[in-house]
Amino acid sequence: MKLQLLSLRRAHATALAAVSAALAFGLAAPAHARAEAHTGAHAANPTLREVAARTGRFVGTAVNDGRLGDGTYANIAKSEFSSVTAENAMKWGSVEPNRGQFNWAAADRLVSFAQANNQKVYGHTLVWHSQMPGWLENGSFSSTELRTIMTNHVTTQVTRYKGKVQRWDVVNEAFNENGTLRGSKFYNQLGQSYIADAFRAARAADPSAKLFINDYNTEGTNAKSDGLYNLVKSLKAQGVPIDGVGFQSHLIVGQVPSTMKANLQRFADLGVDVVLSELDIRMSTPADAAKLQQQANDYKTVARNCLAVARCAGITVWGFGDRDSWVPGTFPGQGAANLYDTNYQPKPAYNAFRDGLAGS
Repeated sequence: MKLQLLSLRRAHATALAAVSAALAFGLAAPAHARAEAHTGAHAANPTLREVAARTGRFVGTAVNDGRLGDGTYANIAKSEFSSVTAENAMKWGSVEPNRGQFNWAAADRLVSFAQANNQKVYGHTLVWHSQMPGWLENGSFSSTELRTIMTNHVTTQVTRYKGKVQRWDVVNEAFNENGTLRGSKFYNQLGQSYIADAFRAARAADPSAKLFINDYNTEGTNAKSDGLYNLVKSLKAQGVPIDGVGFQSHLIVGQVPSTMKANLQRFADLGVDVVLSELDIRMSTPADAAKLQQQANDYKTVARNCLAVARCAGITVWGFGDRDSWVPGTFPGQGAANLYDTNYQPKPAYNAFRDGLAGS
């Protein structure tokens, strides 16, 4: 192996020398030298999606529809990631602003972007207590009518993207921090059964899509992840078609849960896939070298935790550039949570994350 690497390095160096020499004299470099130089440089700097693919994982990013017109943003999104998630374009308030009247423009753009760039689509999200349209959030419905509204919405959206969206967050953020079910509009009227009904409707609409439940602060072992674990175990026992669990992983520098790997494994042992669905790692700003190094270490640790669990299918980062991050607007005084800085230059976290995705 060492001899092979040495030979490759020598070939790459020879090719680069040929290119440099040709340029120095105003000549065109030999085609084989240009090709070898490009191949060598590419091999030394593989993309995130290339590295992740070697271990059978996807690596994804949330995409802000309004940013796709920026060439730098779009180029990073398509070259580095094998999966895309709509940051907002597939949420209920975006796609059904008026009852029975759908606006698919932004969601369709994301799907077209993914298809053009050989990417999978992770649909986010079908049933959630937040970002509901006003007619739903403020409306008064009988329990029968509300259940019909929910199942019709799930059925319509999943049917539209049948065969085009490979994974769906069917139910999002269903839990309180103490492990009890959140008192959402759906839970308060329909009880826990709304969760199973949503999954059954999604499965009927697209039998090939993988169906997930998704939540935050569940990455390590705690009361909330225990509640989620017990629900998934119960749903599986009832034959509800749940295929996976998404762990959002909105983390803080230096605070990756020590029980993360074991927690992912216990869910996987229930017979479901696990994914890290919304990863970012925020810090108190301004950033400095020490914080950026700790962040890099944390990104690598998270990637290695996924690789250590056979059923961890992949990781989605919640955006890749600090300029687009949701964090500063939600957590004042915190930010710098992503792999790229505000100028879309890779931070230490980028290389560390890539190393983590590569495994041993």
